[in-house]
Amino acid sequence: MAEKEAIQKEVELFGQELVTLKKEIQKFIVGQDEVVEGVLTCLLSDGHVLLEGVPGLGKTMLVTTLAKALELPFSRIQFTPDLMPADIIGTNVIMEENGVKKFKFQEGPVFTNILLADEINRATPKTQSALLEAMQEKIVTVANNTYVLPKPFMVLATQNPLEMEGTYPLPEAQVDRFMFKLIVPFPDRKDLHTIMERTTGNVHPEITPVMTGETIIQMRDLVRQMPVPHVIQDYALRILNATHPDSEEATKTIKQYVRFGGSPRAAQAILLAARVSALSEGRFSLSYADIRKVVKPALRHRLILNFEAEAEGIRADFLLDTIMKEVKEAS
Repeated sequence: MAEKEAIQKEVELFGQELVTLKKEIQKFIVGQDEVVEGVLTCLLSDGHVLLEGVPGLGKTMLVTTLAKALELPFSRIQFTPDLMPADIIGTNVIMEENGVKKFKFQEGPVFTNILLADEINRATPKTQSALLEAMQEKIVTVANNTYVLPKPFMVLATQNPLEMEGTYPLPEAQVDRFMFKLIVPFPDRKDLHTIMERTTGNVHPEITPVMTGETIIQMRDLVRQMPVPHVIQDYALRILNATHPDSEEATKTIKQYVRFGGSPRAAQAILLAARVSALSEGRFSLSYADIRKVVKPALRHRLILNFEAEAEGIRADFLLDTIMKEVKEAS
């Protein structure tokens, strides 16, 4: 009983901390509630997030606002076609000490807690891939030496839609490293009015740090403590299997339009994010609704569509909707 009460207190504190952080971000970010919620879900699940939207929708502003609301070091890399891998991870430079020249590793901007990879798809694939090891293993290897990144570590990348000029598609291996892909929508008229009032006046809200790195790590630990019932886990795995065209659970639509489905990493993302969803509502138990809530952001970037889907304008979100209609809850 005492242990149950202690967990319930932790759950309540989790919700309070999350609400406080969200309110601080919303001082600057108007609307975009789903995007803000998705970013915070990734933060508390130890995941990385990819934000996609046309220029001017506040993607970079959202990330910089999050960094200010956290008492953590923050770095920004502006990705350009001439950016090199060493500009991200660092390089060995010749230093002279006591008359002796020797190599010393000079850390790149990746050695931080919150990393903004701005317009990531404007750099070449070679440079984009420099983030792979850092995102997955939380380490960097240079000249056979391994360097550990600070904890917590999170990459928030922004990209423009691929139809825009001067962009390079992200390699599939790197896309899979992102826990969520969030689509930043154009604000409605009401939000636009608020944006104009906040950005064209002489009053600028101040962002106050409200969460420490230690708190984030504690909240992540609570997320992983939550038990997952077998029927809920099986539901998530059936949804994942249904994204594969060669699977028995794949629908006719999936077989027609999808080349490759989600990886096991996608199932990990779904289950971790669903736990954050439950905790944010004050629950220490998972529901089917928690799973459905995170399916799209966790899977939309992991479905590789075929030429027929591209030609007909079929989107991943539409296909995921068809899957969730077909895959039934356990009775």
